[in-house]
Order: sequence, then C-alpha cells, then structure tokens
Amino acid sequence: MPAHERLTAAIRAANDNRRPALVPFITAGYPEPGEFVNTLQEVAQVGDVVELGIPFSDPMADGMTIQRSSFIALQNGVSLEWIFGELEMAGDLGTPLVMMSYLNPLLAFGYEELAARARATGVCAFIVPDLPFEECDELKHALEAQGLGLIQLVTPATPEPRLKMLCEASRGFVYAVTITGITGGDTGLPENLAQYLDSVSAASAIPVCAGFGIREAADVTNVGEHASGAIVGSALVEVLESGEDPRPFLKSLGGK
Repeated sequence: MPAHERLTAAIRAANDNRRPALVPFITAGYPEPGEFVNTLQEVAQVGDVVELGIPFSDPMADGMTIQRSSFIALQNGVSLEWIFGELEMAGDLGTPLVMMSYLNPLLAFGYEELAARARATGVCAFIVPDLPFEECDELKHALEAQGLGLIQLVTPATPEPRLKMLCEASRGFVYAVTITGITGGDTGLPENLAQYLDSVSAASAIPVCAGFGIREAADVTNVGEHASGAIVGSALVEVLESGEDPRPFLKSLGGK
C-alpha cells in the first residue's frame, strides 16, 4: 500500500468508530529538542494522524503561537536533518505522520532525498502551504515515487472548478482551511462552516480534514458532522508551551 493510504485508512478507522479523526499539530523540537521524541510519542498515542511542523523563519500561514514555536525551535538548532534523525531513533509510532513545511527547507534538502528519508521514518505525506498547485509537479513526482502524498489545501474562497481539481490531486486527505486567515485565531469557526465543508466533502473521494480555529471539543464535534477529521494546532502548541502533558487535552477533544 502506498504510504499516503495509511492516512486515509487511519481517518476512516476513526470514522468507523463514529467519531471524527483527530489530527494534532506540533512544531518539531518545541518546546525542548531533548523532549521531542517523548512529546511526539505522547501525541501519537491520542491522535489518529500527527501533523509535524518543520520550523521556518517566515511561516506566513501561521499565527503568533506557531510563529513563536517555530522561532524558538530554530534558535535551538532544529533542522530537517535533525528531525529525520530523531524520527529514526523514535522508530514506529503506530500512527501515521504528515510533515507540514514551507517550501524552502524542502527545496534545500533535495526532493529525492527528502522523499526517501520521509518514507523510511514513517512520514506519509507533506503539506506545503506556499507551494501553488501549478508549481508542485517536481515535488509531487518525487514523493509519489516513494508512495508518499502531497496534501492539497482548499479554502472558503476556492472556486468550485479549482476545488474539484485540488481534491482530485490530493493524497491521504484534503486539508480544508476553515477561514480566510492565519492559524490561531480566537474568533471561532465561521457561521457557514457546514455548507463549506459539505461542499468540499462532496467534491472529494478521500477524507476531508478541517483546520484553523479548532480549539475545543465543541469545535471538533461541529467539524465532525461535515468532515472526516479535525486538525488542532495552535491550541495544542499553547498546551505544550505551558509545559503540560498534551494527552489529557487531546483526549478532551475526542482523541483515541
């Protein structure tokens, strides 16, 4: 089975248990590089899929919480090479991983080596917010040669023809951004969320996971009525920032 199909299977398994899949996001190496593997293992115990953020100096899609975590991780020497080394030591987590990275670190690493190292360390797919679909062929081909996927993002502003195109191109799941803004907002989920997520789900043959603005159990429940999974990022990073065990928080959201 291609690695990206592990994502689809994990999300559908959660749905078969009558709950939306929970996809927690953490910034690699934050808050302490020495605790990264332990943090990752704890999060993987409760999440159905783990989204692993690669620290970057200009994370344009992220709000202050994730920007801050990324800055601190970079100050502590966290790099893509370091992350792969840590994943090699961690071994099989039993939970599929997705890497979320801006393009520059991936381009600097080299696409073929990136795909090979990712496959060897349990990474099933990549999310690249600043890589337009029209420019993704080179990375997509390198990933797919290793059975990995490139997850496409859609937003409430995505026109219907483009929505269908992105859903067809996505692998593992489709990332439905819930708002036209950055992560970490506290304005809540939009009123037209149901209609939007229903339209994305109708256009996609693979699971749809919604992210941005999901902070509490009610948000997960709300999203789960119209999509296959919920991605929680800034709220979890805040828990880690305060030094708390992430598992009780994730379980409160409906994790496994």
